[in-house]
Amino acid sequence: MRCLKVAFGMENDEKLIDAHYGDSEFFAIYEVCEDGSVKLLEKRRNRAKDLEEEHDEGHGDPRKFKAVVSQLLDVDVLAAFRMGPNFLRIRDKTNKVAFFTRTRDLKVALQRLIENFDELWEQVQAKKAEKPPIEE
Repeated sequence: MRCLKVAFGMENDEKLIDAHYGDSEFFAIYEVCEDGSVKLLEKRRNRAKDLEEEHDEGHGDPRKFKAVVSQLLDVDVLAAFRMGPNFLRIRDKTNKVAFFTRTRDLKVALQRLIENFDELWEQVQAKKAEKPPIEE
């Protein structure tokens, strides 16, 4: 069965963050499968927040971009409520697929991911064929 590994940028256990993906409190990592099943694999602490406090270069900091992607190398899809400059970098310079949930409610976001599974699967396969995990 086809499954995708998806990282949601979270504010708390129920809400996606209403800020930059790199400002997430943690990433909720889910396995989402074509049959509509979802399974929480882990909650991963966002180490990019540590970098931000030390040397924040502001909006779209390239170091934060690398810090976020490097801790999500095993993930296929990065799911977020909104888009910032680094989300465009992630889309354009990595083999990750960006998915905008248009909701902060995790349950609704998961449902939207399931509804778009086939399209996301195709995008992930195309990305993996063309790009390394992080392009310098």
